[in-house]
Amino acid sequence: MAEAVELTAADGLDNWTLRQLAGRIEASPAVVYHHVGDREAVVWLVLDHVVRQLAIPPETLPWREWFGLLLEDHRDVLRRYPGVARRLAMHGPPASCGGPIIDLGVRLLQEAGFGEDSVLAYNVIMTTACQYIALEDDQRGIAAMRTAHAREYQAFCDRADLPGLAAVGTFVAGMVGRPERVADFFTDLFQYAVHRCLDGLEQRLGRLREWETKS
Repeated sequence: MAEAVELTAADGLDNWTLRQLAGRIEASPAVVYHHVGDREAVVWLVLDHVVRQLAIPPETLPWREWFGLLLEDHRDVLRRYPGVARRLAMHGPPASCGGPIIDLGVRLLQEAGFGEDSVLAYNVIMTTACQYIALEDDQRGIAAMRTAHAREYQAFCDRADLPGLAAVGTFVAGMVGRPERVADFFTDLFQYAVHRCLDGLEQRLGRLREWETKS
């Protein structure tokens, strides 16, 4: 498992083979298969290891503050293991390691008044966060394509007839050749997505409370 975790950190969850892993431990793939299982079984061990690193904020916090802290830590941890965020967005964590987070997260939403919406609300929050972390993972491997796209959008900087594209071009021009600005962009994008998601749920909670009062 330790070697699989290192391969994931170096190459991404989907970019190593069982044969490569076996080579790292000086064994044959058949030995790994016999003692652990197929590649998917090893992946579940990696997911378990990564998810257990996630910090769970105190349950005394209000639901929105709790999720804000939880997701900041998610990004810090999951960025160290490319590909894990995408897997979590698609399937969620194994219950063996993700159960405590899920239980407390859904319970805080229930206590806040989301009622039957609680499970869906939890999934929307977590999937949104993991998808934006996965987007950042994907960007690491396509630097050349990103540069080509940047040049294309910069060409619109002075197009007064296309003010929306001009704004995008100007924004992109401010990041070209400045890796720190690109990093800041993904941080800002993640935070914007998460907090606008929480804004929407807060509005939904207000509606649910209104309906409960009327009933």
